[in-house]
Amino acid sequence: MLYKKIIAGIVGVVLLSVSACKENYLEKYPLSGPSSVSFYSNQDELMMGLYGCYQQLNYQQMNYGLGNLRVPWHIFIDATTDICWDRTNGALQDLGKGSIDANNGVVKVKWTEAYKGIARCNFLLDNIDKVKDKVSVALYNQTKAEARFIRALHYHYLITLFGGVPLVTKSLTTEEAQLPKSTKEQVADFIISEMDAASKDLPLNQAVMNDGRATKGAALAIKARTALYNEKWAIAAEAAKAVMDLGKYSLHANFGELFKYAGESSKEIILSLQYMKNVNTHTTPRYFLPRLPGGVCDKVPYQSFVDSYECTDGLSIDKSPLYDPKKPFQNRDPRLGFTVVVPGSTIFGYQFETHKDSLKIWNYNVNPAVRIDNTEATHAFATFTGYVWRKYCDEVDRTDVQNSELSIILVRYAEVLLTYAEAKIELGEIDASVYDAINLVRRRPSVNMPAITTGKTKEELRSIVRKERKYEFAMEGLRLADIRRWKIAEQVLTGPVYGRIPKGLLANAPVIDANGTPDYSGVSNKGDMRVIETKIFNKKRDYLWPFPAIEVQTNKSLVQNPEY
Repeated sequence: MLYKKIIAGIVGVVLLSVSACKENYLEKYPLSGPSSVSFYSNQDELMMGLYGCYQQLNYQQMNYGLGNLRVPWHIFIDATTDICWDRTNGALQDLGKGSIDANNGVVKVKWTEAYKGIARCNFLLDNIDKVKDKVSVALYNQTKAEARFIRALHYHYLITLFGGVPLVTKSLTTEEAQLPKSTKEQVADFIISEMDAASKDLPLNQAVMNDGRATKGAALAIKARTALYNEKWAIAAEAAKAVMDLGKYSLHANFGELFKYAGESSKEIILSLQYMKNVNTHTTPRYFLPRLPGGVCDKVPYQSFVDSYECTDGLSIDKSPLYDPKKPFQNRDPRLGFTVVVPGSTIFGYQFETHKDSLKIWNYNVNPAVRIDNTEATHAFATFTGYVWRKYCDEVDRTDVQNSELSIILVRYAEVLLTYAEAKIELGEIDASVYDAINLVRRRPSVNMPAITTGKTKEELRSIVRKERKYEFAMEGLRLADIRRWKIAEQVLTGPVYGRIPKGLLANAPVIDANGTPDYSGVSNKGDMRVIETKIFNKKRDYLWPFPAIEVQTNKSLVQNPEY
């Protein structure tokens, strides 16, 4: 683990002067940075600049005015969707429930931090030729490729959230800063082209000490994702197949272990953020865990997410004979238990119960086990939904849940397989390779859900892939893009969202639709469910975020997104 943390340590001590931005909105793209007269003069400075580019991929929720709440944005962005609710961050709540405006703090920081990262990459690319004769040809080409990869990755995130954005590919002067937005398609084409170019000079494998840096597989995977998100099906399928044909990646047998320290070196992980104690850590476990293990239940799964998981026979809970409303968590897709801490299970040695009459629970951390007070039944800020997240919570961190160095996955092989399947389905090219890709994900040894049999229609396979992505990638930052591009956000982000019944269980299963979304209108005791919030969704507006108000005010060429 020490070697794979080295990049985190180096990034953590990179001089802030490498940043190509000051906290000044006139330099928002930004316009200035380290002196181009002096940088770069040698290989060490070039590497420092590159690590500064990587550093900017890892901005956290602390940037949103919440002090020590350091949760990577790639995780907390799912709290703006139909699977997760954030208890403390009003800006995230507004994004999730449709109360967004152009002054939203999350929106502003996301935009600003992305363009800071783009500027760092542009500065490096503008000045790298100064050391061309001082470094090897291989290092020169790879460094350029990594900077182009990081820049394109920032643009991938930007167009996913905002649509078309200003496309900046060099350091700007004040006079050049008044830029209109390029179309989403133009930026998507740029990303795909950049990932293509970068993949040619990126290594198949980075050295162990460079874990967290871009590889050929990472570039092809983001190319595939960008193409998928923009309905360029043939390009998505081709790029995903190229990753598959590298022969480097495979699914991790133990799904739960993938999000623990034991899984950090898995062949499934294509790209991840790196952390190191005393240098750069995150607080994800604290804000996921219940209170007895040291958490605060800040980000919690909705009841509808829990109910969306199938039973072990591959049928939804409204159709499966295996589903028992009195024992709702038995006979379910194992990924439910790997992803969510459900009542009756254990976490960090404590029994987890959220029924409000369960005033005592078992503490298995002592021998023999003892009964102790259950804060999840009595605390005012216990989980509001009755559930907490299990992903990224490892007992290795139990003595210091505020300083985890557990890597955060950005891209993994399961996504590539489902990207390939979805793209081929949308192309109408349904063959054995589509079923194989889906079934590899469904039938990894620790999951072992029934194989999807051949003969399905395009609509049936589309439904299967959409549900698989929901079950597989919760709290990995992909859900918002999925519900937007499938045009189901207007369905799943509308109306009340629920937690569990505080002193009971659902009398019967809700109806589950083709996208894995429950409908509780036919549940006889629906009125007993806890309403967490009521969402609204303006389909003319909310498929895009607004540009931050300050950006539109200072850049007169930037036209605001519709209805903001």
